[in-house]
Amino acid sequence: MISTCIIGASGYTGAELIKIIIQHPHFSLDACYVSNGSEDSNKAIGAIHPQLLGQTSLVTIALAPNELSQLADTYDAIFLATPHEASHDWASALSGKKAKIFDLSGAFRLQDAKVFEAYYGFKHEQTSILKNAVYGLAEWHSEAIKSASFVAVPGCYPTASLLALKPMSEAGFIDPQVRPVINATSGVSGAGRKPSMTTSFFEVSLQAYGVLGHRHTPEIEDYSGAKVIFTPHLGQFKRGILATITMKLLPNISTEDIRERFEHHYAEQALVRLRDTWPKIDDVANTPFCDIHWKFDEDSAYLVVSSAIDNLLKGAASQAVQCANLAFKLPSETGLIKQ
Repeated sequence: MISTCIIGASGYTGAELIKIIIQHPHFSLDACYVSNGSEDSNKAIGAIHPQLLGQTSLVTIALAPNELSQLADTYDAIFLATPHEASHDWASALSGKKAKIFDLSGAFRLQDAKVFEAYYGFKHEQTSILKNAVYGLAEWHSEAIKSASFVAVPGCYPTASLLALKPMSEAGFIDPQVRPVINATSGVSGAGRKPSMTTSFFEVSLQAYGVLGHRHTPEIEDYSGAKVIFTPHLGQFKRGILATITMKLLPNISTEDIRERFEHHYAEQALVRLRDTWPKIDDVANTPFCDIHWKFDEDSAYLVVSSAIDNLLKGAASQAVQCANLAFKLPSETGLIKQ
């Protein structure tokens, strides 16, 4: 078995990672860590995440920073479900050792340290790790992930957006004079487990936020190769993301050209489903799938693509496990769907 641990096991994403790994046929979950001083330390997993009651006997361990190097020489894989600052600060102690690292924060997704500082609000000081980190969009970067020792798992909004955008951008179909417009709505679990007024169901009403400045914008642009207008929205539901992307394509692109590109990239991808109808969040919630549907107007050359994912799974935990599967030479969907 491949020995794994989770650092940051008390959050929503941590719970999803636990659920997946304890049922995985090739991974063993050997420890769950929380930050030193956390009120969730030394608690049974079922006491923190009642949905996991009776499924594991593990108890959370308070992690002292001086233990990181030892952990990296103990486990085969470490999943970091930690804040951006923690992943950034701890990466040097974890890297270059036995464990392959799968970081679910945003600390190592942007290759330009200056852009990172502008959007995340602190200086990036782990530039050597940043340079070698592999972006973990599993359906597109599988070969690089297979040989990676440090994987930056994509954000939830970028995952939904990039899976819709990349077949067109990689084909060179997008008109460079017209930015794709991305409107995406997420459930409140995307804000994390810590309660706040802005994510309380009594306070949430469908609204845009982070307009023309959200930190996921440069991530989408970097890995799509296109400048975009990205507008996220917060919806009054628990989990899921629906992204609708409007693209102006170059002249002479046909409906059949578009169909061929989507089928070429995703026909053999077990966790991307090309739908005949517009996707909806209820169809992907609590699953590792991304559902995609599109429509093209040949007269105006505008293409609309809609994608739906579970933000905690395909947008976080299950994609991290996809990357780990690839890194350990397993099919990417192993342990995520019934074979």
